[in-house]
Amino acid sequence: MAGSSSLQRIGAALGHRNFGWYIWGSSVALIGIWAQRLTVGWLAWELTHSGFWLGLVAFADLFPTVILTPFAGVMADRVNRHKMMFTTQSLGMLQAFGLAALALTDNITIGVLVGANFFIGCVWAFNTAARLSMVPNLMEREIVPAGISMDSAMFNIARFIGPATAGFLFAAYGAGMSFLINGITFSVFLLCLLKVRMIRDERSERRSGGLFMQATEGMRHAARHPGLGPALILISAVAVGIKPLLELLPGVTGDVYDGGATDLGWLMSCSALGATAASFWLAQRPSPAGLTRIIIAAMALGGLAAFGFLATTHYVFGLFIAMFIGAVIVIGGTGTQVLMQNAVEGAMRGRVMSLYGMIFRGGPAVGALAIGSAAEYVGFPAALAAGGCICLIAWVWLQRRRATMIPALETGGLSK
Repeated sequence: MAGSSSLQRIGAALGHRNFGWYIWGSSVALIGIWAQRLTVGWLAWELTHSGFWLGLVAFADLFPTVILTPFAGVMADRVNRHKMMFTTQSLGMLQAFGLAALALTDNITIGVLVGANFFIGCVWAFNTAARLSMVPNLMEREIVPAGISMDSAMFNIARFIGPATAGFLFAAYGAGMSFLINGITFSVFLLCLLKVRMIRDERSERRSGGLFMQATEGMRHAARHPGLGPALILISAVAVGIKPLLELLPGVTGDVYDGGATDLGWLMSCSALGATAASFWLAQRPSPAGLTRIIIAAMALGGLAAFGFLATTHYVFGLFIAMFIGAVIVIGGTGTQVLMQNAVEGAMRGRVMSLYGMIFRGGPAVGALAIGSAAEYVGFPAALAAGGCICLIAWVWLQRRRATMIPALETGGLSK
């Protein structure tokens, strides 16, 4: 009966008019985004064969989130989240078409890649705040957890399809085609967003404080909360210690496995396959009960998996490690998001969830730059294992706080 109820919630989320238009349009756009991410990563590796430059390209994409997302969260609590989402997706489309034009005319350099990634990183800071706060407003509260997990599932299905497609396109037609396709998929998503309507408006009342004061208020609220604060520590460890492995896969492919763009595509697709399976598993869970223990365990297992690249240089083994790491990143990341969405007040949702987005996107920027730079001296396997140590240290810290986290995150529901 529980399984049937879980499947009914998934069906209800996918069948909801607003969420349905959103999820299908988002899925198409994400295929293009992941195709572009592989293309940018492999171009950076081909142009420089440097772990430092590879890390810097990822840093330029992800670090703006750290600076801008707290203020983007305030905006998401003040303005229409749907319009904010539409604007940022439009800017993403323009960036993709611009890269396509440069690539097709052979004007791509490492400086162009860093600059383009910095621009889109700034855009995605606001996009992340809009998306994380908008999605729960598209459907009834009782199906929000299933909707969030399905959003993650489609994200990771796109992670499987996009890199595999991009590897083929890069080898056959060059980088320009991947960028062009990404721009087209953005256009499809924008058409779908025109059909979407929010059923709740959680915008907080105007306050006398400015952006900085309200952003600080969101940080204080999360830090003092017995569940949200430790959850942010957990997601920080995942973001800095494990998630950069995916950003650095181009270097792992070339340096450890002596592979090419197609081999990179399969590594990224295998990580997406594990992530997709984990997303569907989360989506069928009937409630957040028990999820706190699961995300803490997943973080520790992911830390151990990072040592797998030290074990052997066999490519097939690397595919399995990538698959497992993809699964634990989703369980830790999406599981934490479900619990935080469950615990946060509606009027604070944009600010608090923007902290989640800031860490989950910004953390890999710091991790990728640090691990990529270390790889210049100790090699990729040893540098990646150092990231695993971060997760194991955080696991020890969280064990002492688990008892207070569970009731704070798992009870109450989205009725606040």
